Amino acid sequence: MVQASNYHPIDPGNRDSGHSVSATTERREHSSHSAAISFGIGVDYGTSNSVAAIFDGTDIHLVQLESEAVVMPSATYVDRNYKIKTGQAAIDQYIEDNVGRTIELSAEVIGEVRTSTGQISDHGLPEAASTRKVYGQSFVDGGQQGRLFRGIKRLLGSNESRWLMVFDRPFRLVALMTPLLARIKTSIDSRLADSSPPSESEGHACLGHPVNFEGSDTDGNSKALSLLSEAYGYAKFNRQSFYPEPVAAALSYLHAYPNSAQQTILAVDFGGGTLDLCILKCIGQEFDVVATHGIALGGDKIDQLLFRELLFPLLGKGEMWKRAGEDREIETLFPFEGYEKFLLNWTVSYMLNQNKFTTPLMQRIEIADAASQKFQRLYDLIKNNSSYLVFQSLKDLKAELSSQQLARLDIPELDIELSVTRAQFEQLVAGILEKFQSAITHLLTHANLRAVDIQLVIRTGGSSLIPAVKHILESQFPAKVVEHDPFTSVATGLAIAEFQAWGNCKLSSGSLSNHNKPSAEIRERVRL
Repeated sequence: MVQASNYHPIDPGNRDSGHSVSATTERREHSSHSAAISFGIGVDYGTSNSVAAIFDGTDIHLVQLESEAVVMPSATYVDRNYKIKTGQAAIDQYIEDNVGRTIELSAEVIGEVRTSTGQISDHGLPEAASTRKVYGQSFVDGGQQGRLFRGIKRLLGSNESRWLMVFDRPFRLVALMTPLLARIKTSIDSRLADSSPPSESEGHACLGHPVNFEGSDTDGNSKALSLLSEAYGYAKFNRQSFYPEPVAAALSYLHAYPNSAQQTILAVDFGGGTLDLCILKCIGQEFDVVATHGIALGGDKIDQLLFRELLFPLLGKGEMWKRAGEDREIETLFPFEGYEKFLLNWTVSYMLNQNKFTTPLMQRIEIADAASQKFQRLYDLIKNNSSYLVFQSLKDLKAELSSQQLARLDIPELDIELSVTRAQFEQLVAGILEKFQSAITHLLTHANLRAVDIQLVIRTGGSSLIPAVKHILESQFPAKVVEHDPFTSVATGLAIAEFQAWGNCKLSSGSLSNHNKPSAEIRERVRL
């Protein structure tokens, strides 16, 4: 049974991969902590999906966030009346509102100018003043029904995107995260109310964070945690603590398999947005967090790569375009690059349904050559707002290739059907796999350890299911790799961490506890 201690990071803004989650521990008696809370709550707000869990000291209970699922898409949809939907409902509403909708952008009116000649008319009155509108440089989509936001977590570590425009109003990132977090809080409260005996959360929870948030700002981690804490506060999580996501995943495994203690453990959390790694050294009934490392690498980047490599050639990339010029026929490559960034980001792909994008397509389709079908597919994709459907099909392809050597990518809406072998897939993602391997090497180097020093590797996160990822780990750490709850381990570990009071507590000022700022050589020790 795990006993309580308290975890305090030395510097949430430290982006150095080596020993970046060093800590001191502040001991507390387990009895006093038990009086404070009778269960732990963990919330894993992810780039792609979110999960919540409750730990009662013995068992883990996953919270149902969707009507039939414990995993909820991290999505928020804001309509023109500023009504908000979250989760799968947000995605469904976005798709419904944009299927077949033609985008017409008009210049944004930013004001009016009133002028007068200063002359007196024949009637002895001033000349009538003239009024004209002043237009800004930006254009607005007047028919847009709503805005969909996904992956907001990616923006937290950068100063460049602290505000996002929603129609004519600027929204802070905090405001866009809060509705989804509030829904998670409501779901947790409902789950506790239905428990026996009924309980209340009283606003406490342990909240996960990546080792390093995306962004190049030197204080990006500190700023990101501050924004995350503020959003959780508005969602009524008033008693917050934070814990690194890969450490939480390892803690979940150690709870499930307590006999696996007394060894050096590598936890690999490879999810949709980030790759988070940590090394823990178990010593008797305690473990140290030796080192952590995290990079912006995840399943979303793999999906975009598959879209680019497998589907772009089927949508017209690389094809020629002949058209009549003023005095001669012009032949150039079709300007596919103008479509790419919208296709690869399905939340804004509806913007392609503008005349400046669809007219060239219709002209190219009229040529009626062998490539016309490709451009017809692209036209249909745009008109039916099918980018989300395409990405879901690519995710299904990845899942199939995780269990078999050959899979089919079947998208009948676009008349696309092709076979992909696992070997082809691994060749396509070779660059991503190299970055994955480099991250492992980087962590071992900073921890001053070799692969042979690791006795157990815990593999979690959706992207960790990719066979090539398994192969890299099993080749470097033979007979040491285990899979553990790919989609829920972080949330369960966070719930355990809160029950044991291992998360670092949020101060009333909104900053993070940072007792005495110990040197980076001090490591966390937690009693099991």
